[in-house]
Amino acid sequence: MPRQNYRDLTKEQLVELLEARDRRRFGLVWERDAIEHDRALNSDFVALDPIPELSAPEKGRCENLILEGDNFDGLRALAVAYAGQVKCITIDPPYNTGNRDFVYNDRFVDKDHAWRHSLWIEFMYQRLTLARDLLAQDGAIFVSIDDNEMLHLGMLMNEVFGEANFVANIVWQHSVQPKGYSGKISLHHNYIIAYSASGSFCLNDVPRTDAHNTSYSNPDDDPNGPWRSGDVRNALLRPNLIYELTTPSGKKIKPPAKGWRWSRETMAEKIRTGEIVFRDEETRIIRKIYLNKLDGRPVESIWFGGDVGTTRAGNKELKEILGESAFSTPKPVRLIERILQIASNPGDLILDFFGGSGTTAHAVLKMNAANPGDAPRRFILISNTEATAEEPDKNLCRDVLRQRVANVISGYGDTPGTGGSFAYLQTRRIPISRVVRKIEHGQVWTFLQLMHCGDLILEGAMASGRLYARKEAGLFYLTSITEALLQRLEKEIEPGAVIYTWQPEALAARFADPRVSILPIPQTLIDRFGKNSGGAQ
Repeated sequence: MPRQNYRDLTKEQLVELLEARDRRRFGLVWERDAIEHDRALNSDFVALDPIPELSAPEKGRCENLILEGDNFDGLRALAVAYAGQVKCITIDPPYNTGNRDFVYNDRFVDKDHAWRHSLWIEFMYQRLTLARDLLAQDGAIFVSIDDNEMLHLGMLMNEVFGEANFVANIVWQHSVQPKGYSGKISLHHNYIIAYSASGSFCLNDVPRTDAHNTSYSNPDDDPNGPWRSGDVRNALLRPNLIYELTTPSGKKIKPPAKGWRWSRETMAEKIRTGEIVFRDEETRIIRKIYLNKLDGRPVESIWFGGDVGTTRAGNKELKEILGESAFSTPKPVRLIERILQIASNPGDLILDFFGGSGTTAHAVLKMNAANPGDAPRRFILISNTEATAEEPDKNLCRDVLRQRVANVISGYGDTPGTGGSFAYLQTRRIPISRVVRKIEHGQVWTFLQLMHCGDLILEGAMASGRLYARKEAGLFYLTSITEALLQRLEKEIEPGAVIYTWQPEALAARFADPRVSILPIPQTLIDRFGKNSGGAQ
């Protein structure tokens, strides 16, 4: 982001700037001019290079993606194919503790840095803004954080996603072992702040367990099975629900102070079906909540370590998979499973752009293996190498995340493999003015497959690399035009086919069938790359 030199502004520009600041009555404000520029921010086009030797196809296909590169680049590249399609984003960003956990411009930010919080907020703002545009309208994002930046993150999420889209601030018990502090509160929790993309998001219940059902019984041999009693009173004052209730014998019962839970008509129907019964000469009202009518359990705001795992469990899991922990604070698989249970459904696309140790991919693969009859959830993970000036050869994405996912798929120790697949891709920047000359045919074909198929077949070129095709999807990429290629293409295509080419006019002259679409390269990719790809202002 360029620095603002106020001395270069005219009086009118300064007045306009001050008036704009005055209009901002409430919200998060952070330093953006004095902080060091984030060198990851750029306006280049971002291409994706598949690395076959690091990928794990299944029957030739790769349904999931692992992207190696700065997540600012990775998020912009995904916009070409996945804008508005991601159902659930779950991330575990650096917490900015000052204890060598937040890498900025290849250096760790320590707790004494004058602009530590502003650096982190700006870093997150740029990436959350890009992530927002990838979310489906009925999607949601879940961000893990601790006390260091929790208050700032909440206001930042309001800024990016809108206060009306706040879902919850979940408390996760990450530790159950008491700390040996003296004179301090022993901390045992982190937070997971959730926001939706819009009011279309619908939260799923969590699966029920036997422990959830212990309060259900059937003391009166009700043919509907076990039940527990519930309240018939309203929790909030609703004047339209304040009315006298008439019992089956005709007795009148005065309403509770805040009214009944339902309208007259609904209450009458529940009495008729036996969901509401009267006992002790109709002085006591019982609402029966039947176990067989419950599909799940409402999500609660406190998640205990015994239910979703702790940091210690996450470390144990990672050590079992890789033979060493290799990561300071990995999340337990059950924690991410809980997020996916409540915020996604079979067949949905999951994104984690702080891929870390790969827990999100592990959770997706585990859930898919446990439900083979359902459409599989798919994942996209982005992770940087996290190389620093002190460790220039470090590659967390390749050596930890990728290896963990590969081991989970194939199996490790006594744990059988989940099955599944992934393509490993590296981001590559191309100056936008040089895309025509610098983009490679393989990079074009990767984007076209992701746009139209959602998965990758790593080998797709034919005719000496001049024609790429996925006939089952009606997708073709013609890199040059010759008579021989045109004759072959005529035999391959069917109505509804989409052909991409560098010479659309020449191809259109040959294929006059309106049922065949002919689209230009690279302009189609550049248009999809988006206007907001150079960093939010």
